[in-house]
Amino acid sequence: MYTTADYVSRATRFVRNQLQPASKKLSTLMIYATDLCQSRCKHCLIWAKRPVVHLPMEKIVEIMQSDCISKSTNIGLEGGEFLLHPQAFDILQWFSRFHPAYDLLSNCLDPAKVIKAAKEYAPKRLFISLDGNRETYQFMRGKDGYDKVLRVIKELHQEQDISIMFTLSPYNSFDDLRHVMQVCSEYGTDLRIGIYNNISYFDTVETAHTDAVIASEVPAATAARLEIPADIIHSLQGFDENLDFLQLYQYWQQGELKMPCYSIFDSLVVLPNGDVPICQNLDLKLGNVYNHTLDHIFNDAATNAVQKHHCHNCNGCWINFHRKYDITLLRQSERLLGNLITEKLFGDYQWNKQKESFKSVMAKV
Repeated sequence: MYTTADYVSRATRFVRNQLQPASKKLSTLMIYATDLCQSRCKHCLIWAKRPVVHLPMEKIVEIMQSDCISKSTNIGLEGGEFLLHPQAFDILQWFSRFHPAYDLLSNCLDPAKVIKAAKEYAPKRLFISLDGNRETYQFMRGKDGYDKVLRVIKELHQEQDISIMFTLSPYNSFDDLRHVMQVCSEYGTDLRIGIYNNISYFDTVETAHTDAVIASEVPAATAARLEIPADIIHSLQGFDENLDFLQLYQYWQQGELKMPCYSIFDSLVVLPNGDVPICQNLDLKLGNVYNHTLDHIFNDAATNAVQKHHCHNCNGCWINFHRKYDITLLRQSERLLGNLITEKLFGDYQWNKQKESFKSVMAKV
């Protein structure tokens, strides 16, 4: 799903942004266009937010005129459920004409709408949430939506790039991951694995990253370190983003792994009320698009100072939107330049408490 060209483009932007911090460009912008949602997920309570807030199409178009957004900036349209936005299809039509490098995220509880959106407005990728089998889906998401998700996958998989998003959480298990992997294999779709986090905007209830956060078939003490079953590791070989992300989690959870967070220099989120947080995890707002332009918010001197501080002093989440990028950045630098030069380039970091190389750490996981 993500090609070599995608990584080269982001690497080029990384260098540019570090050299010109006052005129940074975005690689990714996630627009949470609405907090309206018809699901009832246990791991996300966006659906319970009241009053419901929508980011109007006029404001979205205004945001898209920002200098920090280029033709190659990938836009994610989500919610809540994006397709419940009252102007959803007008927004999709605008993006299909003026910025086709966009992704659509959906829970697929209204499959006809999703299929119409994909066929008529051709998103670059369609991201679909699926966190287990039929029973787990209903338990975790509070709706009987499994067949609706499968309907969309079956109807679109031959003509639309699809990524199935699986979140390992207190409400599902490695058996559910196996099931979703089988679905991806059957229909030839991409798989994106995440781990449950306490994201401010999601109003989560369960405390993430404790001993009981992963409900799996292995004993609790083992599950706390997220020791991945051998068959799953074998199935994920060759899919470095997912495998590395899962296998390194145990070291981060134990406080051994420490990485700078460079993703905040090229990835941004806009919430339905216009707030722009520094990242998906922290409840730290850089500004609001109703008060300042996105360019001012993203490239202001105060923002640059906050980004630099948190880049080297946070290490506070294991969210795939941010950490997969940082893993890839450091892993590839080590491979090409070695540990010492990588540390000089990116600052202090360690994969484990012994400060071994990435290759050495992964060899014994």
